[in-house]
Amino acid sequence: MGSGMFILHVGHFYSLFFIVMVTKDKVEATNSSDLKLKNSYNFGKSFLGLNKCNACVGTSACKKFFKEEIRFQNWLAPHLRLPHPDLQYYSGNYSDDGEIWRSVEISRLASKRQHDLGDQRICSNFTKRKSCSIEGILKRTERFKKWMSAKRLTPDLVQGLPVQFLRCPSQRLLDRIIRRYSEVIDAGSVYMTHLTDKDRMRLLYTLSINIYPIVLQIFPRAEGWPFSKYLGSCGRLFVSTSTQTLNSFNISGPDMAADLAYQLLEIIHQLSANDLQYFFYFTSIDGTTFGIFNDGRLFIRDTTKMGIIDKLQEKSMYEKNNEETDVFSCLSSDCPPTLSSCANITEKQNVLLVCENLLPYLIDDKFPSSTQEKIDKLLKDCSKNIINDLEARKFITELMAILRPWRRCDDRFAYRYPDCKYVSLMG
Repeated sequence: MGSGMFILHVGHFYSLFFIVMVTKDKVEATNSSDLKLKNSYNFGKSFLGLNKCNACVGTSACKKFFKEEIRFQNWLAPHLRLPHPDLQYYSGNYSDDGEIWRSVEISRLASKRQHDLGDQRICSNFTKRKSCSIEGILKRTERFKKWMSAKRLTPDLVQGLPVQFLRCPSQRLLDRIIRRYSEVIDAGSVYMTHLTDKDRMRLLYTLSINIYPIVLQIFPRAEGWPFSKYLGSCGRLFVSTSTQTLNSFNISGPDMAADLAYQLLEIIHQLSANDLQYFFYFTSIDGTTFGIFNDGRLFIRDTTKMGIIDKLQEKSMYEKNNEETDVFSCLSSDCPPTLSSCANITEKQNVLLVCENLLPYLIDDKFPSSTQEKIDKLLKDCSKNIINDLEARKFITELMAILRPWRRCDDRFAYRYPDCKYVSLMG
């Protein structure tokens, strides 16, 4: 009896020992997995540019990156297979609940090479070393000291920055930037008193590299502006709704060609005729300037060659003397920046650019001969006859009238379907 009890106890002991060892192995495996994950995230911080903050865009989307609610298309947890760091644009997925995912575009303000060159230029010029604290150096500059003491963002604080969008800023535009800057918790005021030093650094850095994420915030898609939706930033990357570039889109049939060209003309018109009295102009246009959402809607996806004129500001305010440049003028480009003057820019500039660079691609040889002849004549006469803004508006009106009957009402054009059914019934 005693011997049997001994055998039973020994067996029970080994069972407990096995359970303890398995549990220990699981804990160690979990800790190891967590360590690997942590190391991966550390690598991710470098990839994202968080190690450069606050010389970065912001951190509003970082939690979503680390919780894997924003993923690169080839980012499979727990290994976090990050894509190649030298790309400027990445395809990704975004979720608010972990169940419904939507396509997004993850972008850098500039290419990694441009960022690296800018960082190296700062370090070599100020410290004679290859690496340094970028934020620390930028904080010591005269421009940032002025930003720190300013209660309001004024034109002199952005003078000499290398982005066309701020070439001729009005106070009304700068107030809009501060009031709608979404990387801070408390927005809504034109005064910068609610911005911390890190907020001011991030805003100034973004304005100095690429104003596109700021444009998405101050002219949101929800209010009818032809831009994508801003979803936040992490380090030197920012996230926006996904798109397909216009030059990569397969245009099949006259109905699709007519729809895209019609949308393009609507956008060009909106850029010069809107309730806010801003005139957006392009200095150049190509097939990547515009993109297409999944629902077929056309929008502007690149504002690097776009400027803005406040129609409510006196034209004399746009006459500038030689602008002083500093380190913020050279963060991602050569110094001094080469920017177009906006004193004499008119509406016809946008129309001439789309006539030359986009409309032939969209509507050349896409329609029956009777319609195509009318289109070809308009395009041929575009550069000759458009000598003022009145002629530019006339061209848009005439071409839209030709294209309108070719626009179809079906679910391929989801952005206006089924509303177009009811419009046709009422019309």
